[in-house]
Amino acid sequence: MMDLDLDPRQYDNTAINDSDVRNIVLSYLVHNCFKETAETFLTCTGMNQSADYLVDMHKRKSIYHFALEGSALKAIELTQQLVPNLLDGNEDLHFDLLSLHFVDLICSRKCTEALEFAQAKLTPFGKINKYVEKLEDFMALLAYEEPEKSPMFHLLSPEYRQNVADGLNRAILAHANLPSYSSMERLIQQATVVRQFLHQEAGKEGPPPFSLKAFLKS
Repeated sequence: MMDLDLDPRQYDNTAINDSDVRNIVLSYLVHNCFKETAETFLTCTGMNQSADYLVDMHKRKSIYHFALEGSALKAIELTQQLVPNLLDGNEDLHFDLLSLHFVDLICSRKCTEALEFAQAKLTPFGKINKYVEKLEDFMALLAYEEPEKSPMFHLLSPEYRQNVADGLNRAILAHANLPSYSSMERLIQQATVVRQFLHQEAGKEGPPPFSLKAFLKS
Protein backbone atom coordinates (compact mmCIF):
# COMPACT_ATOMS: atom_id res chain seq x y z
CA MET A 1 0.00 0.00 0.00
CA MET A 2 1.27 3.48 -0.85
CA ASP A 3 2.88 5.47 1.96
CA LEU A 4 0.88 8.71 2.02
CA ASP A 5 3.85 10.59 3.50
CA LEU A 6 5.77 10.16 0.25
CA ASP A 7 5.47 12.40 -2.78
CA PRO A 8 3.49 10.36 -5.35
CA ARG A 9 5.77 11.73 -8.08
CA GLN A 10 8.42 9.37 -6.74
CA TYR A 11 6.41 6.54 -8.29
CA ASP A 12 6.33 8.04 -11.80
CA ASN A 13 9.29 6.01 -13.02
CA THR A 14 8.52 2.82 -11.09
CA ALA A 15 8.66 -0.21 -13.38
CA ILE A 16 5.61 -2.45 -13.37
CA ASN A 17 6.41 -6.13 -13.27
CA ASP A 18 4.73 -8.14 -16.06
CA SER A 19 3.95 -10.98 -13.66
CA ASP A 20 2.07 -8.57 -11.40
CA VAL A 21 -0.04 -7.40 -14.34
CA ARG A 22 -0.80 -10.98 -15.32
CA ASN A 23 -1.83 -11.87 -11.78
CA ILE A 24 -4.15 -8.87 -11.69
CA VAL A 25 -5.79 -9.94 -14.95
CA LEU A 26 -6.09 -13.55 -13.80
CA SER A 27 -7.60 -12.47 -10.51
CA TYR A 28 -10.26 -10.50 -12.38
CA LEU A 29 -11.09 -13.44 -14.68
CA VAL A 30 -11.35 -15.91 -11.81
CA HIS A 31 -13.41 -13.59 -9.62
CA ASN A 32 -15.93 -13.04 -12.41
CA CYS A 33 -16.06 -16.71 -13.44
CA PHE A 34 -14.59 -16.36 -16.94
CA LYS A 35 -13.37 -19.97 -16.82
CA GLU A 36 -12.53 -20.54 -20.49
CA THR A 37 -10.81 -17.17 -20.78
CA ALA A 38 -8.82 -17.82 -17.59
CA GLU A 39 -7.68 -21.22 -18.86
CA THR A 40 -6.66 -19.72 -22.21
CA PHE A 41 -4.87 -16.88 -20.43
CA LEU A 42 -2.92 -19.34 -18.27
CA THR A 43 -1.92 -21.36 -21.34
CA CYS A 44 -0.86 -18.34 -23.39
CA THR A 45 1.16 -16.71 -20.62
CA GLY A 46 2.72 -19.90 -19.31
CA MET A 47 1.75 -18.95 -15.77
CA ASN A 48 2.22 -21.64 -13.15
CA GLN A 49 -0.80 -21.21 -10.92
CA SER A 50 -2.52 -23.49 -8.46
CA ALA A 51 -5.55 -25.38 -9.75
CA ASP A 52 -7.45 -23.83 -6.84
CA TYR A 53 -7.96 -20.80 -9.06
CA LEU A 54 -10.39 -22.77 -11.22
CA VAL A 55 -12.08 -24.91 -8.55
CA ASP A 56 -15.88 -24.97 -8.83
CA MET A 57 -15.85 -21.90 -11.08
CA HIS A 58 -18.62 -23.27 -13.29
CA LYS A 59 -20.89 -23.91 -10.28
CA ARG A 60 -20.09 -20.51 -8.80
CA LYS A 61 -20.93 -18.87 -12.13
CA SER A 62 -24.31 -20.64 -12.21
CA ILE A 63 -25.08 -19.55 -8.65
CA TYR A 64 -24.12 -15.97 -9.41
CA HIS A 65 -26.30 -15.78 -12.51
CA PHE A 66 -29.30 -17.40 -10.81
CA ALA A 67 -29.13 -14.75 -8.06
CA LEU A 68 -28.69 -12.01 -10.63
CA GLU A 69 -31.42 -13.13 -13.01
CA GLY A 70 -34.37 -13.73 -10.67
CA SER A 71 -33.93 -17.32 -9.47
CA ALA A 72 -32.81 -16.73 -5.90
CA LEU A 73 -34.21 -20.03 -4.59
CA LYS A 74 -32.18 -21.92 -7.19
CA ALA A 75 -29.10 -19.91 -6.17
CA ILE A 76 -29.74 -20.91 -2.55
CA GLU A 77 -30.18 -24.58 -3.52
CA LEU A 78 -26.93 -24.71 -5.50
CA THR A 79 -25.06 -22.80 -2.78
CA GLN A 80 -26.17 -25.35 -0.19
CA GLN A 81 -24.91 -28.12 -2.47
CA LEU A 82 -21.56 -26.45 -3.13
CA VAL A 83 -20.96 -25.02 0.36
CA PRO A 84 -23.43 -26.74 2.73
CA ASN A 85 -22.84 -24.60 5.82
CA LEU A 86 -22.29 -21.23 4.18
CA LEU A 87 -25.77 -19.75 4.57
CA ASP A 88 -26.29 -21.31 8.01
CA GLY A 89 -23.34 -19.28 9.22
CA ASN A 90 -24.18 -16.09 7.32
CA GLU A 91 -27.66 -14.89 8.25
CA ASP A 92 -27.22 -11.54 6.47
CA LEU A 93 -26.53 -13.23 3.15
CA HIS A 94 -29.31 -15.77 3.64
CA PHE A 95 -31.79 -13.00 4.40
CA ASP A 96 -30.70 -11.03 1.35
CA LEU A 97 -31.16 -14.03 -0.95
CA LEU A 98 -34.60 -14.80 0.46
CA SER A 99 -35.51 -11.14 0.01
CA LEU A 100 -34.63 -11.39 -3.69
CA HIS A 101 -37.23 -14.11 -4.14
CA PHE A 102 -39.79 -12.03 -2.24
CA VAL A 103 -39.04 -9.10 -4.53
CA ASP A 104 -39.43 -11.31 -7.62
CA LEU A 105 -42.90 -12.34 -6.43
CA ILE A 106 -43.82 -8.72 -5.84
CA CYS A 107 -42.64 -7.70 -9.30
CA SER A 108 -44.71 -10.55 -10.78
CA ARG A 109 -47.74 -9.21 -8.86
CA LYS A 110 -48.01 -12.48 -6.92
CA CYS A 111 -48.81 -10.66 -3.71
CA THR A 112 -50.58 -13.53 -1.95
CA GLU A 113 -47.69 -15.86 -2.69
CA ALA A 114 -45.24 -13.17 -1.59
CA LEU A 115 -47.07 -12.74 1.73
CA GLU A 116 -47.10 -16.49 2.35
CA PHE A 117 -43.40 -16.70 1.51
CA ALA A 118 -42.59 -13.80 3.84
CA GLN A 119 -44.52 -15.39 6.70
CA ALA A 120 -42.77 -18.72 6.22
CA LYS A 121 -39.21 -17.62 5.43
CA LEU A 122 -38.69 -13.96 6.34
CA THR A 123 -40.77 -13.48 9.49
CA PRO A 124 -38.40 -15.62 11.64
CA PHE A 125 -35.72 -12.98 11.03
CA GLY A 126 -37.99 -10.48 12.81
CA LYS A 127 -36.81 -11.91 16.12
CA ILE A 128 -33.43 -10.30 15.44
CA ASN A 129 -33.39 -6.51 15.90
CA LYS A 130 -31.16 -5.66 12.95
CA TYR A 131 -33.64 -7.21 10.52
CA VAL A 132 -36.80 -5.53 11.82
CA GLU A 133 -36.45 -2.32 9.79
CA LYS A 134 -35.53 -4.24 6.65
CA LEU A 135 -38.57 -6.49 7.05
CA GLU A 136 -40.82 -3.47 7.48
CA ASP A 137 -39.49 -2.02 4.22
CA PHE A 138 -40.04 -5.25 2.31
CA MET A 139 -43.52 -5.81 3.71
CA ALA A 140 -44.44 -2.22 2.88
CA LEU A 141 -44.04 -3.08 -0.82
CA LEU A 142 -47.26 -5.11 -0.55
CA ALA A 143 -49.23 -1.93 0.08
CA TYR A 144 -48.50 -0.42 -3.34
CA GLU A 145 -50.20 -1.27 -6.62
CA GLU A 146 -47.02 -0.07 -8.33
CA PRO A 147 -44.19 -0.99 -5.92
CA GLU A 148 -41.68 0.42 -8.43
CA LYS A 149 -43.00 3.88 -7.52
CA SER A 150 -42.96 3.32 -3.76
CA PRO A 151 -40.41 4.89 -1.37
CA MET A 152 -38.76 1.44 -1.22
CA PHE A 153 -38.27 1.24 -4.98
CA HIS A 154 -34.53 0.71 -4.51
CA LEU A 155 -35.26 -2.82 -3.23
CA LEU A 156 -36.51 -3.69 -6.71
CA SER A 157 -33.53 -2.18 -8.51
CA PRO A 158 -30.88 -4.07 -10.49
CA GLU A 159 -28.30 -2.47 -8.18
CA TYR A 160 -29.80 -4.17 -5.11
CA ARG A 161 -29.83 -7.53 -6.89
CA GLN A 162 -26.25 -6.96 -8.09
CA ASN A 163 -25.06 -6.21 -4.55
CA VAL A 164 -26.63 -9.41 -3.21
CA ALA A 165 -25.20 -11.53 -6.06
CA ASP A 166 -21.74 -9.97 -5.54
CA GLY A 167 -21.96 -10.63 -1.80
CA LEU A 168 -22.80 -14.28 -2.43
CA ASN A 169 -19.91 -14.64 -4.89
CA ARG A 170 -17.47 -13.11 -2.40
CA ALA A 171 -18.69 -15.38 0.40
CA ILE A 172 -18.19 -18.52 -1.70
CA LEU A 173 -14.70 -17.38 -2.69
CA ALA A 174 -13.78 -16.61 0.92
CA HIS A 175 -15.01 -20.04 2.01
CA ALA A 176 -12.66 -21.60 -0.55
CA ASN A 177 -9.79 -19.51 0.88
CA LEU A 178 -9.62 -17.45 -2.31
CA PRO A 179 -9.58 -13.62 -2.36
CA SER A 180 -13.12 -12.28 -1.98
CA TYR A 181 -12.18 -9.18 -3.99
CA SER A 182 -10.19 -9.17 -7.20
CA SER A 183 -6.81 -7.44 -7.25
CA MET A 184 -8.21 -4.94 -9.74
CA GLU A 185 -10.98 -3.94 -7.34
CA ARG A 186 -8.46 -3.51 -4.55
CA LEU A 187 -6.23 -1.32 -6.73
CA ILE A 188 -9.16 0.88 -7.75
CA GLN A 189 -10.24 1.20 -4.12
CA GLN A 190 -6.72 2.16 -3.08
CA ALA A 191 -6.30 4.62 -5.95
CA THR A 192 -9.60 6.26 -5.03
CA VAL A 193 -8.64 6.67 -1.37
CA VAL A 194 -5.10 7.89 -2.09
CA ARG A 195 -6.15 10.42 -4.72
CA GLN A 196 -8.94 11.70 -2.51
CA PHE A 197 -6.46 12.18 0.33
CA LEU A 198 -3.96 13.97 -1.89
CA HIS A 199 -6.70 16.18 -3.34
CA GLN A 200 -7.82 17.21 0.13
CA GLU A 201 -4.28 17.83 1.31
CA ALA A 202 -3.01 19.80 -1.71
CA GLY A 203 -6.27 21.41 -2.85
CA LYS A 204 -6.29 22.76 -6.40
CA GLU A 205 -2.56 22.14 -6.80
CA GLY A 206 -2.96 18.44 -6.12
CA PRO A 207 -4.21 15.69 -8.41
CA PRO A 208 -7.98 15.49 -8.95
CA PRO A 209 -9.96 12.69 -7.26
CA PHE A 210 -9.65 9.37 -9.05
CA SER A 211 -12.34 8.62 -11.62
CA LEU A 212 -12.33 5.24 -13.36
CA LYS A 213 -14.40 6.65 -16.21
CA ALA A 214 -11.92 9.50 -16.75
CA PHE A 215 -8.97 7.11 -16.45
CA LEU A 216 -10.36 4.80 -19.15
CA LYS A 217 -10.85 7.76 -21.46
CA SER A 218 -7.33 9.08 -20.92
